Amino acid sequence: MRNFFLLPVTALAFSLSVSFASKLHADPLTKQLEVDFGRDVASRNLKGLAARSDGRVLPGPVFTDLDGPKLGEILWVMKPAGNNHFIVGTGPDGKVQEVTFNPKDSSYAVREVADVTEAQAIAVLPLADGSLLVGTSPTAAVYLVKDGKNIARVPLPADSVFDFLPLSDGSVLAATGNPGKIYRLDLKKLAQAGLIEGKISDDKAIADKGVAVFGEIRDRNVRKLARLTDGRVIAGSSPKGNVYAFNPAGGAPLILQENRESEVVDLLPMDDGSFYAGIVATTGDTGRIGKLPELKDEGKDREPKPGFSGRSSVVRFPVDGFPESVVTKSNIALYRLARYNDWLLLTAGEQGDAFGYDPVARRALTFAGSASAQLNDIAPLSDGRYLLLRNNAPGLALMSFSPAKTRELETKRLDLGVAAELGGFRFSRLRGLDASALKLEVRTNYGSDEIEGWSPWTEMKLRDGAFYADGLRGRYARFRLQLSGTATDFQIDKATLYDLPQNRRPTLTDFRIFAPNLGLIPVVEQPPSPTATLGQLMFPGAREGRDEAAEKRKGSFMSSQIIPQTGAQLIYWTVSDADGDTLAYTFSIRPENSDSWIDLSVNSADNYVQFETGSLAEGLYLTRLTASEQSPRPAKNRLSYTFETDNLLIDRTPPAITATQIQRKDGQLLVSVEGRDALSLLEGAEFILNNGVRESLLHPADGILDGRQETFIAEIPEPRASGATSVEIILYDQAGNSSSVRLPLK
Repeated sequence: MRNFFLLPVTALAFSLSVSFASKLHADPLTKQLEVDFGRDVASRNLKGLAARSDGRVLPGPVFTDLDGPKLGEILWVMKPAGNNHFIVGTGPDGKVQEVTFNPKDSSYAVREVADVTEAQAIAVLPLADGSLLVGTSPTAAVYLVKDGKNIARVPLPADSVFDFLPLSDGSVLAATGNPGKIYRLDLKKLAQAGLIEGKISDDKAIADKGVAVFGEIRDRNVRKLARLTDGRVIAGSSPKGNVYAFNPAGGAPLILQENRESEVVDLLPMDDGSFYAGIVATTGDTGRIGKLPELKDEGKDREPKPGFSGRSSVVRFPVDGFPESVVTKSNIALYRLARYNDWLLLTAGEQGDAFGYDPVARRALTFAGSASAQLNDIAPLSDGRYLLLRNNAPGLALMSFSPAKTRELETKRLDLGVAAELGGFRFSRLRGLDASALKLEVRTNYGSDEIEGWSPWTEMKLRDGAFYADGLRGRYARFRLQLSGTATDFQIDKATLYDLPQNRRPTLTDFRIFAPNLGLIPVVEQPPSPTATLGQLMFPGAREGRDEAAEKRKGSFMSSQIIPQTGAQLIYWTVSDADGDTLAYTFSIRPENSDSWIDLSVNSADNYVQFETGSLAEGLYLTRLTASEQSPRPAKNRLSYTFETDNLLIDRTPPAITATQIQRKDGQLLVSVEGRDALSLLEGAEFILNNGVRESLLHPADGILDGRQETFIAEIPEPRASGATSVEIILYDQAGNSSSVRLPLK
């Protein structure tokens, strides 16, 4: 019974291993490129769709840059101030603007509501009675403004006011930078403070103006404030980027998370008592908000160089538990956090990106974004719409999660690796819609330029469950996907693009004609291994472009034995094929004065040939090597290329010894030989005395071994020649032929 069950399992394992091995050893012809929409689609190239970090496409918002009156050069912050009313702090003129949004036609009007002395109005807070708090920089002044007039100005002993937080008792907290402090503002006393000019450097000087220290930190700046459901105040700092928690009454804080070289850009409390923190890690003096260099407007393909190099993350702080990073973005600066139903919304830059996070699926999302470089703030409107503040160019934008009439996306430039012919574009799975509801277009380019050289958009036709644009070629491709219909709950999984790379001709990388009269005993090739590794299955791309059979044959060849064999001639070559095609070789020779080729090897898989030269006449032979692609490449697509290779000399005639001489001089025996060869260069001479002394010379008398006629002189000390009565001289040519003569010694 035991053997009965083991035999089928063993047979199955063997069949699987053979199947894997045969798959691994197949020649790579058709290539596959995974299209991951979460990675390959930029925020600004989405409309009505969202790309998730697992590569899927979901319904998403429509993003519209609004045209309207100018608000300022730099837009810092936007706060709701009633139904469709918003307050915007700007720079560098210290203006505060009121925006009135018209939901019917998405237009807006702008009215100046405050003008402060300082250059930047960084923090604003509309109050219930219609008045307004403004915090400024580079002097940390707090303004109370009513009906467009500055009622009070209280400078704080700091450089900047970064944020305001209203409390339930009617007071307001103000976060400052340099030093990092939090002040509690008594609005009634503040209203009576009047306009205090200049700067102050002492907290005591403003104690009677309704300003008291709530808490302070050792980091330089308190950037953001928020209040949790239990009454605690949380604060985020810079340049360390720490997250702190203060008791409702203030005092010394607890550190919830320590960071380094970072900035806490926003804090978002949740109803369950947890909160999210947006943290940006910067390198050097990189700034997040400001003006970028002017760029030419190049339409949809406008791609400014990022002005930020760093890393952003969103960290979740649970009620009871440890902080957890849920989103991480490289070279992108986050600005604000907001909520849409269960999703988290993230506005960012430096290319107008809008992102999200789905805490249920635990996946990051990419939403439609702006043509501007930065999205600095976000405020909810109604019916799933949000008003956004954008910079470079400054203005407003609208993000709407309402069902979109037009939904589309465009991928980034996808690199196929080499020029190729496009095959099918196949989605792995569609959920909630049919493939007939999709319109897919493609454009290609042989160059990597983002703007220049692209073909027109070509619609791909649906066939056999995939989309095709027959005959379209290129090195780079972009795809544009459009959805029709009224589906509001769907998912589009990753896609696979199949392509046939350009068939490149093989290249001769090594060709060697070995010395004659050497025979080869080839090592028997080992059969392919019937097993495969997991790494080979997971990363087959590492094998692309490699002819493993040729590599194994080369390894066998290098391990072969060489033996003396009269009349044998060995020739070896290495041919590489960039596409990994299987190659067969035909090697031919012809006499120099003849037009007839002699094939010595025809369609052989071996990268060498060994033959006897006895049947060939002496003289110079031209050689050629033809490399031809084989199966599995279809016959009509196979390439063949003939290389003109090195000349082969057949020489069986020994060199002639034309002169010899023996003399004794200065204690040495001088033996010279002069010779000449009709076809080959001379190789050297050997002098053998009959007392057992041997001298071999590879350098002629003139010092350069480069001719068919040479003279070799052996200098043998007299003591070594003692007792010798004769010397045998052997003269060699490079073809392995030799002549000899024996001379008596006097």
